[in-house]
Amino acid sequence: MQKNRSELRKLCMTILYQIDIYEKNNIEYNIDEIISEVSEVDNEFIKEIVYGVITYKKDLDEIANKYLDGWTIDRLGNTDKAIIRIGIFELLYTKTPEIVAINEAVELAKTYSDDNVRKMINACLDKVYHNK
Repeated sequence: MQKNRSELRKLCMTILYQIDIYEKNNIEYNIDEIISEVSEVDNEFIKEIVYGVITYKKDLDEIANKYLDGWTIDRLGNTDKAIIRIGIFELLYTKTPEIVAINEAVELAKTYSDDNVRKMINACLDKVYHNK
């Protein structure tokens, strides 16, 4: 069954969360193996987001730190980091309409983050959008 983009973003978040855990614990990993473990179908959207976030992670984190008011991305939980990185990546490096990229990140945060972090993610992405 075909998944919609919202469901695919959730899978991207899960994959990026897992990669973050592996990196923190110095565990070797193969990105394609993690993608195939999490997603039962080969999907270009997932690959674009996951590989894009990994490729631009340093830049995405610098941008997040610039706009996270009084916070830094390393203080966020792994799930929150994945959500904000996906949102910034989609805003800056894909053809996803800006409002969709922000809304999708906020919807993920509504489900997986607490209310304060959701608001922080929304504010950060709004600032990225208005300053790009």
